[in-house]
Amino acid sequence: MLHLLKIDLKKLTSYRTFWVVCGLYFVTLAFTTASGMEFLKWLANKSSEFGASVNINRIPLYHFPDVWQNLTFISGFFKLVLAIMVVISVTNEYTYRTVRQNIIDGLSRWEFLQSKILTNVLLSFMSVAMVFIIGFVTGLIYSPSTSIQYAIQDLEFFPAYLLEVFAFLSYALMIGFLVQRSGLTIIILMLSHMIEAIIKVNLKGWAIELKPIFPMESISNLVPMPFARYAFQEIQDYVSLNSVAIALVWVFLFNYLSYLKLKRSDI
Repeated sequence: MLHLLKIDLKKLTSYRTFWVVCGLYFVTLAFTTASGMEFLKWLANKSSEFGASVNINRIPLYHFPDVWQNLTFISGFFKLVLAIMVVISVTNEYTYRTVRQNIIDGLSRWEFLQSKILTNVLLSFMSVAMVFIIGFVTGLIYSPSTSIQYAIQDLEFFPAYLLEVFAFLSYALMIGFLVQRSGLTIIILMLSHMIEAIIKVNLKGWAIELKPIFPMESISNLVPMPFARYAFQEIQDYVSLNSVAIALVWVFLFNYLSYLKLKRSDI
């Protein structure tokens, strides 16, 4: 398996685009997730200019254990950048005929797909590691209590976030194999949530009950939106096993459809 991963990474690291997109992703992710307190301070200063008062101490954005759900939810918005990298990786295989060369050199089509899946796993773990480090450091800085009891509470959101990123990258992988054109594939990827939303709005009758199992919906449901609790509203502060099960089914389908397309296509 490591051999297959090394083959794909060797190709990826030779692309300047790979370094640019990955650099953009990790820098943007780090800056956005770590600068929340500065945004709250700016908001408090602006509100004071209009005679209002915002007590940022009542918004425990980086307090243990809230920080884990808050940061994994925010970080989920940036997975599109990684997905674009996956699309470029797949479509370049067809543009430069490296997929054909790899198979001529002895890789089976399943092994070729495995190399892509393993790269998705690696990117997902790297994203999780970065969010965890940011959450842990900011939690130590801003939390009134840094006891181990609070620090390890709600860590279940990290496996959920890992699955969220990997599921979306698997979706990008499938679209890349199906379309094989980077520009069109990226457009489809960016419009996926909108297209799904339009479909869901037009559902009627019993079909309305199908909304939670739509792919983009089920992936987004893995880490629920947490910020309503600061407006004293009830939220889902746990990972739903039902959402995990649905997302796992979609992960299997995305990768299986990628394999079918690769297996049947003339490369």
